[in-house]
Amino acid sequence: MAMIEPPIDELASKFGGNKYKLSCVLAKRAKELEKRIPAEIEKSDKKAISLAADEIYNGEVVSSDQE
Repeated sequence: MAMIEPPIDELASKFGGNKYKLSCVLAKRAKELEKRIPAEIEKSDKKAISLAADEIYNGEVVSSDQE
């Protein structure tokens, strides 16, 4: 069993525990990253969804209703 970083429950807590909202924001940000920096993602050992999760965990990306 693999350890998931950042933890899903901690990510969801940034959206009031709403995992559906988290998944929507994660998917949208991952698609943005794939369009904006495809070369960097290809070279990276992380996928776009992991990069998006890291950004949300670090507070770099928030939902539009949280601003």
